[in-house]
Amino acid sequence: MEESGPAVIGSRQSDLNKSFKLAIRSLLTTCSKEEFGKAFDRFSSSEQNSLHRLFIQVITSLHENIENEFESLCLETQVGAALDTVEQFMEEQSLDPLFSEKTNVMDVVCDLTTAKKNEICYLTCMLERVEEQNRLRKARLELLKKGRQDFSGMTEVVEKLRSGIAYYGTYNNGFHDPELMG
Repeated sequence: MEESGPAVIGSRQSDLNKSFKLAIRSLLTTCSKEEFGKAFDRFSSSEQNSLHRLFIQVITSLHENIENEFESLCLETQVGAALDTVEQFMEEQSLDPLFSEKTNVMDVVCDLTTAKKNEICYLTCMLERVEEQNRLRKARLELLKKGRQDFSGMTEVVEKLRSGIAYYGTYNNGFHDPELMG
């Protein structure tokens, strides 16, 4: 049962959160307007500005969604409690000078088996999360495609965007996602 007071985050959980945020921040860094303009040089300045604003909105939304999903996943899988247990175990272990002499091989095997089962569970959850994100991206693309039909004059802009992305991905060794192209 959960406590109703404010949650106290252990140092391991805090380190995990900081590491995760640093990792996604570096992965989801927006490019400068100048870089964006170079990638889409076939577009007018107005179109480039609109596309850059849209790109920033998508990156910002994606960043928030990933952070929220990570926090939700950590809560669902009780990562904080597990890390607190590990932290407490490590503290107890460091306080017990005879710990290494008391270690039983079967206990180590059991602990290793449990750790591997937990890792499999974690990886399975991560895979499910990624599959769900892919499903949401496909759904979002479908909504965008349906919305595109409402903008009869936007067909040319979309085609320019696709060719610009293909050009950028092919010739600048950039990120190339076939789902975004098709």
